[in-house]
Amino acid sequence: MKQIDIKDLSTDDLNEKLLEQKELLVKLKMNHVVSPLENPKQLGGIKKTIARVKTELRKRELKEVAK
Repeated sequence: MKQIDIKDLSTDDLNEKLLEQKELLVKLKMNHVVSPLENPKQLGGIKKTIARVKTELRKRELKEVAK
């Protein structure tokens, strides 16, 4: 998911997306331990998406505090 797409989402949607991505990461890690993933770079991509979502949530939180 790109940063532009993340900025367009509401805060509730971002929180939902964050939970969804975290669950997906856990599932993929478990599957990777049992049998190697076809594309292990998926893990890195999901981690980056989680980081992007967290960054946007933090920006919004700081913007609210600054008001």
